[in-house]
Amino acid sequence: MLFPVPAVMLSCGRENEKPNIITLAWAGNVCSDPPMVSVSVRRSRYSYDIIKETGEFVLNVTTEQLARKADLCGVKSGRDIDKFAETGLTPQPSQKVKAPGIAESPINIECRVEQIIPLGTHDLFLAKVVGVNVDESLLNKKGALDLKRANLVAWSHGEYMGLGKKIGKFGYSVQKRKSKKK
Repeated sequence: MLFPVPAVMLSCGRENEKPNIITLAWAGNVCSDPPMVSVSVRRSRYSYDIIKETGEFVLNVTTEQLARKADLCGVKSGRDIDKFAETGLTPQPSQKVKAPGIAESPINIECRVEQIIPLGTHDLFLAKVVGVNVDESLLNKKGALDLKRANLVAWSHGEYMGLGKKIGKFGYSVQKRKSKKK
């Protein structure tokens, strides 16, 4: 299997019910135009039916500061507890979907399900990104996203890992070195 993978908190909810959070490690980008993501969820999970019925969810990026709360959202069931109340996380209204985002997460990605593919133990939800909310503290002077500021978290074989050290950028292997002027 491929590791590490992002550890994200997916928030979802039905009308007139408490919203829920499930922590997922099987999530990722699948298309840039239109922007689409995928998440794999076991059919037995409480959030599975909510996502399937509502056709929407919000992916909330997990930071080092949120890792402990994300872990709780991954090991406890929304059938038994209110995860927002238990963790102290704040549901915030989304702009394009009814599912709430998580206010403490610096990036909220609002999604609408386009397709569900049964795989085995998990079903794959392919979803179109319909909105993105980014904390302004993650933007550089030019307004571009600077993820080094986010202290993102990945998951690998049952462990959470902090990310952030830049080792290169796309194309650096073929980029000509600048010569020093004398």
